[in-house]
Amino acid sequence: MTSLLDPLQVGPRTARNRVVFGPHETNLGRDRAISDRHVAYYRRRAAGGAGVVVTEEASVHPSDWPLERAPLASDCGPGWSAVAEACHAHGALVLAAIGHSGGQGTSHWSQRELWAPSPVPEVNTREVPKVLEGDDIDELVEGFARAAALAVASGCDGVEVNAGQHSLVRQFLSGLTNTRDDEWGSDRTRFARLVLAAVRDAVGPDAVVALRLSCDELAPWAGITPEQAPELACELVGSDARVDLLTVVRGSIYSLGATRPDGHTPPGFNLDLCRAVRAAVVDATGGRVPVVAQGSIVDVGQAQWALDDGVADAVEMTRAQLADARLVDKLTAGEADRIRPCVLCNQQCAVRDNRNPIVSCTVDPSTGHELDEPELVALDDPATDARTPTGPDGLVVVGGGPAGLEAARVAAASGRTVRLVDRGDRPGGLLDTVAGLPGRDRFALLADWYRHECARLGVEVRSGEAADADDAEAWTREGLDVVVAVGGVDGDVGVPVDPATRCWTPGEVLASGGDALPDGPVLVWDPIGGPIGVGVAEVLAATGRSVHLVTQDFIIGNELARSGDLAPANARLAQAGVVLHRRSLLREVGPPGATIEDRFTARRSSIEVAAVVDAGHRSPTTTAWPPGASRVVVVGDAVAPRTVHEAILEGRRAVALR
Repeated sequence: MTSLLDPLQVGPRTARNRVVFGPHETNLGRDRAISDRHVAYYRRRAAGGAGVVVTEEASVHPSDWPLERAPLASDCGPGWSAVAEACHAHGALVLAAIGHSGGQGTSHWSQRELWAPSPVPEVNTREVPKVLEGDDIDELVEGFARAAALAVASGCDGVEVNAGQHSLVRQFLSGLTNTRDDEWGSDRTRFARLVLAAVRDAVGPDAVVALRLSCDELAPWAGITPEQAPELACELVGSDARVDLLTVVRGSIYSLGATRPDGHTPPGFNLDLCRAVRAAVVDATGGRVPVVAQGSIVDVGQAQWALDDGVADAVEMTRAQLADARLVDKLTAGEADRIRPCVLCNQQCAVRDNRNPIVSCTVDPSTGHELDEPELVALDDPATDARTPTGPDGLVVVGGGPAGLEAARVAAASGRTVRLVDRGDRPGGLLDTVAGLPGRDRFALLADWYRHECARLGVEVRSGEAADADDAEAWTREGLDVVVAVGGVDGDVGVPVDPATRCWTPGEVLASGGDALPDGPVLVWDPIGGPIGVGVAEVLAATGRSVHLVTQDFIIGNELARSGDLAPANARLAQAGVVLHRRSLLREVGPPGATIEDRFTARRSSIEVAAVVDAGHRSPTTTAWPPGASRVVVVGDAVAPRTVHEAILEGRRAVALR
C-alpha cells in the first residue's frame, strides 16, 4: 500500500513524499519578480513537510501581464534561486511554473494587445485578442525554452508548463479558443508539443518537466472533454521522456470558477477524471509518468484514498497547506487530528479581484504575511507547545467564538494558564452557526478543531457562564489579563416593523432550519450581498417555502465575486425558484408583509409574506469594558463586526503581540 508519506520518483528527482504545494497566484511579487515574500511563503510550506513546491506561474513573454505583480520569467532568476535554496534546505523539490495567459489576460498593465490563437473575446473584459502569426508563435516557443533554462540554471529542480486555466497552451488545444484553419488549427496539439519539446531540450535530461493539463473544459460543444482527455494526455506526455509529471485539472475560458471552487462543490471533484487519465497514461508510459490529483483535496484521508484506489500517484493539497503549513509534519507525527482544516471559503486565498490583495487564509491569517508579523508565524513552529510564557501567566478569555478560541489556543500553546468563559452551551459561536449555510459545512470542522486543540492544551472551559465588565475588572485586580471576544449583536433593520410581521435573524432561521418561522412565504432582506442572505434564502427554499430575496445591488450576492460563487449562487437561487428583487430597498415590515422601494424610481410595492429575515449588518457590543485597562483588550466583532478572518487574526494578535 502506497502512503502519502512515501517517496515519489519524478523523472531524475525523488520527492520525499507525495504531497504537492501547487502553483497559484499570490500577488506577493515585488514588481514582476519572485520576491522575499515569496521566499518566506514557500519556505514555510517546505519546512512544514511539503514534498514538491511549485512556484507561482511566471510569464514567458512580455506580452503577458495578467496581474499587477505577476512574475515575468526573465526577472525571476534571483528569486527562483532564493526559493530553491530555502526549500531545498528543508528537503522539498522546487518546480517553477511557467506559462502565458493568452487571451485570458488583460491589457490593464501592459497597455498592449493580448495574444491568442483566435479572436475569441476575453470573458470578463470582452477584449478581442490579436491572432498570433507564425513569427509570434516561434517567439513564444522560444520564450518557454528560455524561461525553463533560466529556472533550472537558478537552482530549481525543473519546471511545470501550464496547459490548464489562464493558459495559452490550453487555448491552442481547445476548439473553444482555437478556430484557425491553418496547420495550428488542423493539429491543435502542435503548439503544446513544440513547447514541451523546446522546454525539454532547454533543461536537458537531468531536470523535471511537468505538465498541468485541463482535461475537462466543461464545454462539451467544442472544448476538451473527459472522453477526449486520456488520449490527449497520452499524446502530450508520450513515451519519449518529454514529460515527467502530469497534473490533471479542469476549467476553461468559460468556467474560471470551476478550477478552484468554494465549498459548494464537493472536495475531490476531479477524482474520477484523474482516474481515467491516469489509467491511460500508465498504459502509454509503463507507469513512468506519475499523475497528480487536484481539485479541492483538503483532507489527508481523501488524499490517501486517492492513492489507495489508484486514482493518482500524488496529490496536490494547496489550499490545505495555506490553512496549515505544517500539514505534512503533523501527518508524519501521527497527529492528523491536529491539522487545521481548510474551510474552502476562498475569501482570502483568491487574489484576482478589484481589491488586488495578497494571498492569505481565513483560518491562518499569517499565510502570505510571513515577513510582516513573524511572531504570529512562529506560533506554528513545532516548539510552540513547549514555550515559556513571556508575559503574565494567567489569561481569561470572554467569548467562545473564533476570536476567543484563537486567543485561548495561542495563549495556552505558549504555556499560559487560560480560562475560557462562554455563555453558550459549548464554544464555537458563529462558526457553528455559519456551518448551517449551504457550502459552509466545513466551518463545523474548524469549530471542532478549536475545541479539540483547547482541550489538548488544557484550556479551562466554562460554558453557559456570562461575564461582564465588573468580572473583567475583578480579574485584572487578581493580576490576570483579559481578552474580550463576545462578538457582535443583531443589528437594527432600520425601518418600521409591525409586531404582527416580525423580523427574524439568520441565526434563528439556521438554528431551526426555518421551522421556527410561521408558515407562509418569507422575505430575506440582504443589504450586504454576502453569503448569509443568499444562504438563508437557499435553506428556506429547500423546505418548499416561497422565498423572496431583496437586495439594494444590481446583482444578487454581489460580494460573492470574491469567492468565485457569484454566478453559481445566482444559478442555484434561480433553480430553487427564489424570487429575486434587485436594486430595491426594504421600507416597512408589517401587514400584509413588507414594502420595498425601487432605488431609482422610488416606486413602492407590497409583498405578502408571513415573515421577514434581516440578513443585514450586525453591530458591535455596547458593553463598556474597563476603559484604559492595559490588561483588557477587546477583539473581533465586539469591536466591529466583520468576517471570521479578522476575528481569528485579532484573537491571535491579542495574545501574541503583547
